[in-house]
Amino acid sequence: MADRVERLTNLLALLLETVEPLSLIEIASELGSQYPDGERARRAAFERDKSALRAIGVPIETEILAGGPYSGQTRYRIDRRSYELADLELDADEMRALQVAVAATRTDSSVGQDAIWKLGGDFGADRAPISANLPHRPELPMIRAAVAARAPIEFSYRGDRRRLDPWGLLLRGGFWYVIGHDHQREQKRTFRVDRFEGGTGNVLVGDPDSFERPSSFDPRSAFPADPKQIGHASEDGIEALVEIDAVRAPAVERELGEERVQDRRDDGSITVLVPASNISAFRSWVLGLLDHAEVLEPPEVREHIVAWLAEVVAAT
Repeated sequence: MADRVERLTNLLALLLETVEPLSLIEIASELGSQYPDGERARRAAFERDKSALRAIGVPIETEILAGGPYSGQTRYRIDRRSYELADLELDADEMRALQVAVAATRTDSSVGQDAIWKLGGDFGADRAPISANLPHRPELPMIRAAVAARAPIEFSYRGDRRRLDPWGLLLRGGFWYVIGHDHQREQKRTFRVDRFEGGTGNVLVGDPDSFERPSSFDPRSAFPADPKQIGHASEDGIEALVEIDAVRAPAVERELGEERVQDRRDDGSITVLVPASNISAFRSWVLGLLDHAEVLEPPEVREHIVAWLAEVVAAT
């Protein structure tokens, strides 16, 4: 049996060259003895290879036959138009400007180097200074491919299994976020990619062309104004009553809005209703107020904050 690198290379070449999508049986036949003979072992090896290629950004497409003697069979191919870099039709000055921009961006991976090579540049001794650092996440190639193919993704997030139609990716504050339609909530939601649970093996990509991206969608304006609602929204049902000291009350009221104020006291302090479904973001918000805020209810949210603070004190 061929080693895995050779098998991955041959699989990539086969799926790029095929005119019609191929079934796993056809793939194994074309690649000779490179896959195990047993059906279960062959399927397991192929799924590992497929995940490895998708993890580096290879858009392997799937289709399921709807009729005929092979109804229900899954077939695979790679669309060259999605995989290969199209001619950008840039003039020499535009190409050089783009090469400099890519060279001045650090990605914590080989992506930047590969991009410069595809743009016709190279890494000489005379390199541009790093002006931006783009964090790399192993899930990004799969998500980008799903966005381009309009394919839904499934992933685990804060203990829940979520299904999302990904409309776009956005980098904010050093973190990648994916924005789209959440099937569980039937609303637009934003999720931080580094908080996906289980790694790339726990991210599933569905069939291409499964949804239409809203024509009005703009990722720059789709990011939640309130970070406590990333992955959640106030209508999800968890809100906390927080007492704010007089010294911070005006600023908090300006941030949350007058309608969030539940009570005003003679000393200038207020109690406000704050979205707390995203407990980590809520905790960060409360801690940012130092000793000028106290979580009053619900009991489970107050207990979470108290327990977290107790762990910090014990650790120090």
